Amino acid sequence: MHVMLKKFGTTLTSRQFGKEAFTVFKSQLTDLSDHEKLEIDFEGVNTFSPSWGDEFLTPLVGIYGDRLVFINTQNPSVKATLKFLESLDKDL
Repeated sequence: MHVMLKKFGTTLTSRQFGKEAFTVFKSQLTDLSDHEKLEIDFEGVNTFSPSWGDEFLTPLVGIYGDRLVFINTQNPSVKATLKFLESLDKDL
């Protein structure tokens, strides 16, 4: 399954908005087969905060582990947030 994060906006900030996005998104996860990868695509995302990322990505890491793949992570905001979440032992 391929997920374009920009469908949630190009500025992904605040813990509350991340939690709301995950709540909306998790209903789509029933379509994912047991062996299918979940690709999170950051193309078009301008700003990505650690609080939004923690609320949205951390639950996905817990559920999908190695099946979770991040693509188009070149944006400095995305890079910094993913690095920060990794440093918190979020296994990203």
